Amino acid sequence: MELMLIRHALPVRRELDSGVADPELSPDGTAQARLLAGYLGSEWIDAVYASPLRRARQTAEPLAAARGLDVVTVAGVAEWDQFSPEYVPVEELKAANDPRWQQLLEGVWSVDGESRQEFAERIVGTVEGIIAAHRGQRVAVVCHGGVIGSYLAHVLGLGAEAKPFFYPNYTSIHRVAAATTGERSVVTINETSHLRGSGLPMGLFQEG
Repeated sequence: MELMLIRHALPVRRELDSGVADPELSPDGTAQARLLAGYLGSEWIDAVYASPLRRARQTAEPLAAARGLDVVTVAGVAEWDQFSPEYVPVEELKAANDPRWQQLLEGVWSVDGESRQEFAERIVGTVEGIIAAHRGQRVAVVCHGGVIGSYLAHVLGLGAEAKPFFYPNYTSIHRVAAATTGERSVVTINETSHLRGSGLPMGLFQEG
């Protein structure tokens, strides 16, 4: 089967004193999600899954609607910061040279209640469960940068403690071929042709 791990589109910035930030998509993010759905319009997709966080669900909705599918929410692919009271796009952290940007570069793990190993185990277990349920099909899972990095690190044998080895752009597609015999092969990383020439933000290192 073919697994497509898709990072969510650009959300708004949200910083709260308490509670969970869980931001919605920005106007640019909504446009990115529409372009993603159009780009994948020629490909048959059997199921669309999404993290329960709003930025992932809202990114998945245009894609699912174009296929007449429901978005299946799966908690196991939520991001490591799912309960955080703040969400600041990493581009803004970098531009301000925020200490949180340096932590990301250094791979510092600052999550209460879930270790890096536990996060990796949750992600791999959930994704493998989706693969097992869709033999011979093509499935999209709209999730988060940390989730994508963790699963690809697993496929590449880098281990749960590996520092991030690439930056997933907004609405980037990462394809994995998953054989019933257990082999996993990375087919593409950071596929973002749909954002080229759009003028929309793509991520840290590229512009649309």
